[in-house]
Amino acid sequence: MNQEMGAPENHPTGHIPTFDIRLSPTPRGARLARLLAEQHLRSWGLPVEQVTQIVAELAANAVTHGRVPGRDFQLLIYVVDHTLRIEVTDTRDDRFPRLRPPSEDGEAGRGLLLVEALADKWGVAVGRRPRKTVWAEVTLPHRDPAGRAPVTRAAIPQGTPG
Repeated sequence: MNQEMGAPENHPTGHIPTFDIRLSPTPRGARLARLLAEQHLRSWGLPVEQVTQIVAELAANAVTHGRVPGRDFQLLIYVVDHTLRIEVTDTRDDRFPRLRPPSEDGEAGRGLLLVEALADKWGVAVGRRPRKTVWAEVTLPHRDPAGRAPVTRAAIPQGTPG
């Protein structure tokens, strides 16, 4: 398990882009989580594909393995400095996700392998009983004040001081 970043309300910087929603623990709720995450990431001007894939996998796991009838799951996405954090909270603290090799003939079992590959860090935190939160963090590219991606050393022509 990875070390957690502080909660957004405890972070001393200015505005923190945040999206928070509770959804039904159904395939439709998981799909809606992905679509709403994509919409908010686009409105924030952030990369979409990698993060929405992580959201899709974590939401699908919450619906498949964390479902308790009548209890919603929660999706929280926020950015602190250059780290985007995704949290999916469900009400099954008795079932923790584990990385396992997928079966040769099965279609399931690859979600956490994708999260492991796409996220910089991920882990599980136990909340107030009976909640658990599966979280993932993605480091965002640094941008200059005009919103452009930074110039890397490799992009500076030879002979130019850098």
